[in-house]
Amino acid sequence: MALGKELGIDLGTMNILIYEAGEIVLHEPSIVAIDVAEQKIVAVGQEAREMYGRTPEEIIEVMRPIQEGVIADYEVTTAMLRYFIQKISGRFRLFRPKVMVGVPYGVTSVESRAVHEAALSAGAGSAYLIQEPLAAAIGAGMPVGTPSGNMVLDIGGGATEAAIVSMNGVVTAESERVGGLKLDLAIASYIRKKYGLVIGEITAEEIKLQIGYAIPPEDPETIEINGRDQVSGLPRAVSISSDEVSEAMREPLDIIVGVAKSVLERTPPELAADAIDRGMVLTGGGSLLRNIDRLLTRETGVPAYLIDNPLAAVAIGAGKALEMYETLRPMLPRVG
Repeated sequence: MALGKELGIDLGTMNILIYEAGEIVLHEPSIVAIDVAEQKIVAVGQEAREMYGRTPEEIIEVMRPIQEGVIADYEVTTAMLRYFIQKISGRFRLFRPKVMVGVPYGVTSVESRAVHEAALSAGAGSAYLIQEPLAAAIGAGMPVGTPSGNMVLDIGGGATEAAIVSMNGVVTAESERVGGLKLDLAIASYIRKKYGLVIGEITAEEIKLQIGYAIPPEDPETIEINGRDQVSGLPRAVSISSDEVSEAMREPLDIIVGVAKSVLERTPPELAADAIDRGMVLTGGGSLLRNIDRLLTRETGVPAYLIDNPLAAVAIGAGKALEMYETLRPMLPRVG
């Protein structure tokens, strides 16, 4: 019997999810609010997200310490992680938790070490790393221990990763630092150029969630949005259609499709045949974009399927990887 908690952690650009004993025990935005004068953290997670774009920047800085799937600010990431681990484990605990943290495929040894050290500094007794595509495949319930090819496409907030997983390891993979956040920025950029209207990241995300489609619907949908006129600086409203949102997202969506194609092109024929037979499993928050499964199926020729809880796959897989650590150990990234 394990002493102390065993936690699977998805340390994402947009969200942090923590899995323990069969369930997701924490799901909060990866956002931190800092008092600029005092240089101290005043809010973390959902509370900090509510301040995003609503506080004077010279007084409160609201930031994402994880950018494109990797640590951009080590000190703030460590403090954020410590806050969340304490939230789950309690401040005074006899045994420090054992954690498994997902890292993007292809991160540098410096980036991997930063995640490992941040987890230990945040209060973990021991910390291990797992490549996110492998964690996502385990979390999705794919038969990763068999010699057949399992294809997973994980579309996160900061990065998109495709991989073929077989015999508990990644056979071939591709990663691009494009994800849900780039889709939001593309929408904001499109509205600024077309309508001269400046909107924030949160508004852009709302537009994507409400009327965003990878392939536009037959009957276009519209919503009215508020922003700041680029010339007058005054508030103004415009009506945006789902067709326009699809057009705005086309470039980052093309890159996401390209990640899937790249992996298929470099996969050994037998494993590629398995992937075509079984299809590719979609995980990550970005896979919740409407019709993205249809877009990927159409562009790659491989059926794409969305799992029940795609946002939680990496955290669930990281937690389950701790339970099968001895089997997976040869396949996991080495740190130090």
